[in-house]
Amino acid sequence: MLIARFSVVLALVALLGGCASIVKSATQNLANNLSQAILNQNDTATVRDGAPSYLIMVDSFIASSPDDVSLLRAGSALYSAYASAFVEDQPRRQRLAQKAHDYAQRAFCLELESLCAVEKIKLDRLQQELANVQTGQHPVMYDFARAWAGWIEANSDDWNALAQVPRLQALFARSVLLDEGYDHGGAHLYLGVLASQIPPALGGKPEVARAHFEQAIALSAGNNRMASVLYAEHYARLVFDQELHDRLLRQVLEPAEPVPGLVLINALARERAASLLEESPEYF
Repeated sequence: MLIARFSVVLALVALLGGCASIVKSATQNLANNLSQAILNQNDTATVRDGAPSYLIMVDSFIASSPDDVSLLRAGSALYSAYASAFVEDQPRRQRLAQKAHDYAQRAFCLELESLCAVEKIKLDRLQQELANVQTGQHPVMYDFARAWAGWIEANSDDWNALAQVPRLQALFARSVLLDEGYDHGGAHLYLGVLASQIPPALGGKPEVARAHFEQAIALSAGNNRMASVLYAEHYARLVFDQELHDRLLRQVLEPAEPVPGLVLINALARERAASLLEESPEYF
């Protein structure tokens, strides 16, 4: 499918900032500590098992403050992260991805009213409207694009959902122009995956995807190892480059000092890298 389950990995970064917003009215220290605890947790099962409690918690906070943009963004990030990374049941994933999308869209509409009907705006006009998005509005736009990507992935058997991909690409393209380093180069990762869905023989442009993946790796200084996993999975496999594929994945599995804020993401990356590397002889 065109948007593999990496959407959550990127969402996990934003989740931590979002958690701080969730409970800021009660205790900022608790929020900050919770955020750091999640980001720096190296046991993915612990996060998987503990996250559902916070899904209910975020719903309760949003119910009390339905127009709080920070809460909506945090709720979207949490639902996206949990659905994409830990939920295998497809109908359940669709429900959770829908809630993540709805929360993000509510925040998006509050901050960028002229783009609220983005899913219906013609592409040429959308690109004109996106040119007016300013740096201060960028985080909300990016959050919506990320949640939208997760929703499309969860509904990949629906052609109406897939038809929204060009609009989604337009949002990420604008994100790159506004701040390409945001979310550890996350927009480049999304654009890389999107550009690697069509084989070269059918008119695809894999080198465009390669450029996005390499830029994402550079922007994170190689610290976000999920970028290398996605590079291997979506580009190297597309062009049948086993040498690149295996080299990238072995690099991910090499021991490294923990990077604050990326411990959990890199733990997920190592799990995926090990699985892909094991499959390599059969795939190639």
